[in-house]
Amino acid sequence: MPNIQPKITPIYQTSVFKFEDLDAVQQYFDEPGSRYLYSRNGNPNSDELATAVAQWEGGAGAVATGSGMAAIFAALLTYCQAGDHVLCAADIYGGSAALLNLELSRLGIAVTYVPFESLYDLAAYVQPTTRLLLCETMSNPLLRVVDLRAAAAECHRHGLKLVVDNTFSTPVLTRPLGYGADLVLHSVTKYLAGHSDVTAGAVVARTPEDAARLRQIGVIFGLTLSPMESWLSVRGMKTMRLRVAAHSENALAVAEFLTRQPAVQAVYYPGLAAHPQNQLASEQGGGRFGGMLSFRLPDDEQLVNRFMQRSQRFPFAPSLAGVDSSCSSPLYTSHRALTDAQRAELGISVGLVRLSVGIEPVEELLADLAQALG
Repeated sequence: MPNIQPKITPIYQTSVFKFEDLDAVQQYFDEPGSRYLYSRNGNPNSDELATAVAQWEGGAGAVATGSGMAAIFAALLTYCQAGDHVLCAADIYGGSAALLNLELSRLGIAVTYVPFESLYDLAAYVQPTTRLLLCETMSNPLLRVVDLRAAAAECHRHGLKLVVDNTFSTPVLTRPLGYGADLVLHSVTKYLAGHSDVTAGAVVARTPEDAARLRQIGVIFGLTLSPMESWLSVRGMKTMRLRVAAHSENALAVAEFLTRQPAVQAVYYPGLAAHPQNQLASEQGGGRFGGMLSFRLPDDEQLVNRFMQRSQRFPFAPSLAGVDSSCSSPLYTSHRALTDAQRAELGISVGLVRLSVGIEPVEELLADLAQALG
């Protein structure tokens, strides 16, 4: 057979790997990483993705998971068991809240939600069994920006771990481990893969011990990612730096445009000078602010429906971060699992519209928004 040296890793679309004899099997267990056994335990494609995300985030190791939700689950189980208590930022993805409220509570892990303004003073919320704080670099859907260095210092002062969902920001803009976070997670489905054709997640650990624990959880719970999805995610990450720059440039232009529209009551985007955390977001994001924003229309369902029906470049799609723009309703999709009281406290009402700004020519996006809002 000729010496084959592909520039791109092939897809190892196999569930199991062959061994020559008993000695070869024993080598697998005696020398971790020396070879592969079964794709749930490890596969060249999923390992390549985990390594790539860990390198981007500056971590000691990572696990690639079957979805962003699986990544959140793996991250929480790294530090928690029955009887433990978790703190979670009140501004959080609805899926994270659903996992905590509906499933982890059933397993004996309790949760308390911390208002954004209290994230840097946790004394009133910490219990003897509290293990960690879960937050987002940029919150979904109101784009509040967490001071990661301050949050990490406050967590560590109380002996807690800081777990950060970095999906909105990406490591192109912000690397939470460098600010003191203990774990950072991604819905790889979003900006890392970037083309709306993959469902995947990843968790990166700051220490080798936590990285080993993550891998153990991934294997035993069967959270690990398939070869094909891993290969697509790695391919997407090769253009992530360029895509995130384009997303950020377009989103800033869209946000500034929306502030001038009579029908728009408020715009939530960290790149706007009026945003409360604009300076912090600039420092943590290297002067870029990502591709996500939200804006507020009157709380009139028919009016919101007309906007969505008229828009051609921002179709209603309950996900985000693809190269093509889209819009979503947090009330009806991502934050549907929150209680009425939680949504009311956060201001998530029918008039709140979330935009995922893509990398199309920005003048086309602005023209579409102008006619949709007209």
